This record gives sequence, C-alpha cells and structure tokens, in this order.
Amino acid sequence: MSQHRERLKFIRPLEPFQVETPPISDDWLHEIKYDGFRTQVILDWAGARAFSRNGHDWSSRYWPIVAAAEKLPAKSFILDGEMIAPEPDGRPNFHQMHSRMVWNAEQLAFVAFDLLYLDGEHIRVLPLIERKARLWNLIKPAKGIIQYSDHVEGNGAAFFEAVEKMGLEGMVSKRRTSSYRSGKQDFWVKCKCWDVGDFELLGIRREPGKPAAAIMARGGRYAGTAAVTLPKGLRERLWKRVQEGRASKPAQRVPSAFAEDVEWVKPGITGRVKFLRGEHTLRHATLQDFKDGTQGSRPA
Repeated sequence: MSQHRERLKFIRPLEPFQVETPPISDDWLHEIKYDGFRTQVILDWAGARAFSRNGHDWSSRYWPIVAAAEKLPAKSFILDGEMIAPEPDGRPNFHQMHSRMVWNAEQLAFVAFDLLYLDGEHIRVLPLIERKARLWNLIKPAKGIIQYSDHVEGNGAAFFEAVEKMGLEGMVSKRRTSSYRSGKQDFWVKCKCWDVGDFELLGIRREPGKPAAAIMARGGRYAGTAAVTLPKGLRERLWKRVQEGRASKPAQRVPSAFAEDVEWVKPGITGRVKFLRGEHTLRHATLQDFKDGTQGSRPA
C-alpha cells in the first residue's frame, strides 16, 4: 500500500493537570469543561471514524456525528473534543450519555476544542490559538451536532466565577501559544467547581494515620466516601451518635472492600458533604456537618 493510502492513526490525547485555582495571566485562554466522553474524530480517504480516549473505535455508537464529520469541507482531519448529551439549554447531561449512545445517538453532540491534522498537514506544532482558528474555519458550517468550544482570553478568575454560577462542572485553561503533545502536560490545566449536598451516612471507616471516612449514600445508592474533618466538638457528637446507632450491616449495598473496619449505622443521620462537581462518585469530598433526624447538629 502506498504511503498516501494509509489511514490516519489515533493520537493519544493531551491530558490536563488538575489545579485548585485557574491561572490569571493573559497568555492563557479558558474554555468550559464539558461533562461527557473525550473523543477523537478522524477523517481520511476511507471516511470518518470516532475513537474513545483510549483509542477504541466507537464509530457505530456515534454514527450521526461520524456522518456529519464527512460533510465538513476538508479531505482529512483529526479533531479532539468531547462527546456530550446536551439538554435543551445546551448543558451537558452525563447521566444521559449511555442511553443516548444505545437508543438516541442523534441526540448526542460533539464539541470540538482542538485540531491536530488538516488536509495532509500535522499541525500539532502550531500554537493553540492558530489551531483553534483553523478549527473554527473547518467546523463553522456544522449546526448543532458538531459544535465549536468557545474560549475567552485572560480573566481566568472571572470566567471560573461565571462557570460556577451556571452550575457547570468546571473549566480548562490552556496556554495560547502551546503545541499539542500526548499525555499529561502542564500547559493545559483543569479547575473544577465544588458542590455541597446532603447524603445519608451509612457508616464510618477508621484506618490508622488517615482521617476517618464517612461512607455515604444518595437516593438509596452508595455514593462514595467523605473525609471526616469536623471541628472537635461536632466530631465527638458524631462518634457518640454512631456508637448509639450501630447496625450489623449497611443500609444500602456497598463495595465489598468495606467488609471490615467499618462501623455501620442505622438510617437517620444526614451528612452535609462538600465534593467536586461533575464526578460520578464523591471525589475529594469532606463531611462538613451532620444532622440526626429532626434534631439539628449545626454549630453556632
């Protein structure tokens, strides 16, 4: 097979580092972090294909996007982006992803945020701001099902505040002059928003040298764990309540890893938990407060 007849190959994605606060200098641009599945869409002489973040061919699941990609005004390209299940207002709904992939793929959308190859040219070495300009020129005719990830330049703190108010998962900041390299790179960083919510306490796990972990459930299902970082007085009240309400087994199904070293409690304790938004089990979560049935336990 001659060189020009070879198919374009999947490129391992660039992965951002997670940071607590967004960069503030003007040489960064900022985009919404879309809550979906990282996807690479490739077009070459034999048609378009869509790949998962690990390089699995998911073209059949994403067939409407693959069909739309073949109508774009180019002979070959590699797009990097996120496959989402948009609500009517455009916000991604991660919980709809699986059912739409199986039953309603035409209700998915692909948000493109980078262009790695275009019509015979590897453009990963170009500055991001140039790649995005070419990306916009390529996909601006596509309506709805293939979208462009808009960005703002500078003002990272203000952008983060806006993202938080809109109830979105977070933001990704990228150096405007950066090239594209596979793997974790510090010239892309993600900053996630926090949420606070009420969860049912199933039990407490204590391990030497670690903060105690509260095992939490929501809506009758195991939701993850939260570190118990309560002030001393409140923590002592929680330990007393756990001792009084001991149970022989958890009120909900939990992972088998919790078989030992856990004090299970009877239903009735609600924990107020701070956690990273957009995760599908609790991550970096802390127990902020708790209440026991109708008896409040909030500190003054």
